[in-house]
Amino acid sequence: MARLSKQGYFKSIKAAKAQHWKSFLADATPRTIWTAKKFAVSTVTPRFPNLRDVTSPEEVNNALLAHFFPPKPLPIVLSILRPQKGCNPLLPSEISAAHRRYASSPAPGPDTIPYFIWKRVHLTAPRLLTDILGPLLKFSYHPVSMNNANGIVLDKPGKASYDSRASFRVIVLLPTVSKILKRVVASLLSLIARSLNLVHHNQCGLLAAVSSFDAALSLVDTVRTLQRPGLKVSTLFLDIKGGFDNVNASILCSSLRQVGVPHYMVAWIGSFLSQRTCCLLFPGSRKTFSPVQVGTPQGSLISPLLFVIYVASLHIDLPRGLSISYVDDFALSAASISYRTNVRTLQRAFGQIRACARACEVGFSVPKTELIHWRTPLQTDPEGAPSPPPIFLDGQIFPPLPCVTGLG
Repeated sequence: MARLSKQGYFKSIKAAKAQHWKSFLADATPRTIWTAKKFAVSTVTPRFPNLRDVTSPEEVNNALLAHFFPPKPLPIVLSILRPQKGCNPLLPSEISAAHRRYASSPAPGPDTIPYFIWKRVHLTAPRLLTDILGPLLKFSYHPVSMNNANGIVLDKPGKASYDSRASFRVIVLLPTVSKILKRVVASLLSLIARSLNLVHHNQCGLLAAVSSFDAALSLVDTVRTLQRPGLKVSTLFLDIKGGFDNVNASILCSSLRQVGVPHYMVAWIGSFLSQRTCCLLFPGSRKTFSPVQVGTPQGSLISPLLFVIYVASLHIDLPRGLSISYVDDFALSAASISYRTNVRTLQRAFGQIRACARACEVGFSVPKTELIHWRTPLQTDPEGAPSPPPIFLDGQIFPPLPCVTGLG
């Protein structure tokens, strides 16, 4: 009798769980669907970075720091703070607008303060955050304490082995209070960038109302338009190596100053990109902060905008084609009467865009390059015809592929 009661008890629990799960999925919203995915997919224990040439957690930490944050020259930041001209006072409405763009539960950084705390603080005392953050913008200063970050080391799925630095990536978690100020600055810089045309019109991603769908749609529309008069179209897909990590703060600030960005904004960006530290977190890590002198932190909302401004010069003009990008993925399209002519055009275009990239001290990950020759149903080769030509870049041959992945 006791056994039957016990079996019935656990069966009832199992049935209740199944019914609750069905109800949860039936009522799922775009916000809760990721919670359902988390419940459905089992958690995989993160892999320890078992690098080939290191023997201790300290050496692993230093090796990953050198890989993800290679040393770069930093902009000169004035040690004497002075109020800057052209900076308007920070308003409570701007803080409220920044709060609306954030969820209440992003992972906190070294401060360990959940973001919803700042939302409640602002509701209770609307002037508190403006009094704290307003002077930082007025004096173009980003405190060192707000530049301390936790770097969560995660393994990239699907790798054949995890004994190299490239098999891992870092997610940077910043203090939550700093995210409020960066959201405000990102909104101000976005208006400035739009008025000064700092972002190329063919840049998609990381911008409001411009997604990977827009990038793909623009590419497909261009290909079909060029094919309509009977031309043959080819596209070369390139990937910027390192992306955010290779932004040179000195070059960025100098470029912003030359195009007329207000001095207070350039000075604040220089302060934001200097005196940064990061604590890498992985199984067995030593949990100490180390200085980093590279790029823009990926956990910051202003970093994507700074990046697309930084690489705007990489959009080259193609007489009969298109140069389009999605964040750090570039696609160069060329059209002519033959695919071989397209390949020669794309080889010249690659040399041109690589020269522009060198001026910005960034480069392309050549092994990730992909080539495709687009075809209509009427552009099939007759039997016995030579295969479509490959492209030769940096000593490597890239044959055309039947399908590609790019532009996000």
